[in-house]
Amino acid sequence: MLEHGGRLRQAAGRYGIPLSDWLDLSTGINPHGWPVPAIPAACWQRLPEDDDGLLIAARAYYQNDAILAVAGSQAAIQTLPLLRPACRIGVLHPAYAEHAAGWQKAGHQLRIVEADNLDRQLNDLDVLIIINPNNPTGKLWRPERLLAWHTHLSRRGGWLIVDEAFMDGIPEYSLTSMPVRPGLILLRSIGKFFGLAGIRCGFVIAEQTVLALLAELLGPWTISHPGRFVAAQALADRDWRQQTAALLQQQGGRLRKLLIKSGWPPQGGCHLFQWLKTDDAAELHTLLAEQGILTRLFHNPASLRIGLPASETGWHRLSAALSQPVIKSLKKPALAST
Repeated sequence: MLEHGGRLRQAAGRYGIPLSDWLDLSTGINPHGWPVPAIPAACWQRLPEDDDGLLIAARAYYQNDAILAVAGSQAAIQTLPLLRPACRIGVLHPAYAEHAAGWQKAGHQLRIVEADNLDRQLNDLDVLIIINPNNPTGKLWRPERLLAWHTHLSRRGGWLIVDEAFMDGIPEYSLTSMPVRPGLILLRSIGKFFGLAGIRCGFVIAEQTVLALLAELLGPWTISHPGRFVAAQALADRDWRQQTAALLQQQGGRLRKLLIKSGWPPQGGCHLFQWLKTDDAAELHTLLAEQGILTRLFHNPASLRIGLPASETGWHRLSAALSQPVIKSLKKPALAST
């Protein structure tokens, strides 16, 4: 099992700090999630059904009819590698590691590609996987660039997989509203922007042959009835979405400014997290954890991903922690140019 953010119980045990005393900034999940209403009793008593309104809400939200609901985009990440014979897979580094792990486990040949030199590497690939914006670096690609790569790959029967887990809030960069194309597979999740990671609900947008194969492998009832009910309601809440998109843009900028002011300028990020690349990442992670602040540590390259505090108390707590002399004495990364 790969390591992920949000392992708060593990941190509480390691540092001897009660769960209730932690400021968890490790996940990149919106701390102001969609307000879940009371769930009807029937959701707990009956098996979920496909015509319950979830797909209607998802098709309207993503502006595409070719869509399959899955148990979080993770379900598709683990299953898509089973749909192709062994081939050459291009993955970014650093990036969400479950993509590489899934394809490697299925017997495919992995190739690490460089984000700034992808055009020259496409001829050596059958499948290219892009997280847009990338997790954890926050690098963002424009739709026309992605579609050009897809065209190049699809001429040889290749695939472009675009994981848009952190795309909500910047829809102008999304490919979901565009017509379905053979070999173009889009992954979406409502766990990040909507702050609903616990219901395990995501979507795949692709040509119907791919969706049918995925559905066959995943089997029935991949999402619980309560999860489907909550997801459908959240996707249909236009007012909340608009207000939240504006709030997260403001909060993302606030986090970046706080880190710069504290002497830790980010090298990347998006509206839900910032990314610090520094040789002192492990030490900074530990020093913050000793104060009950959990961040996401990466070892290669040495870096931290820092999410948004949920309250003014949390913002002040993070600022105070970064002002501690022992943290200020660490080496600082250089300010990124972008």
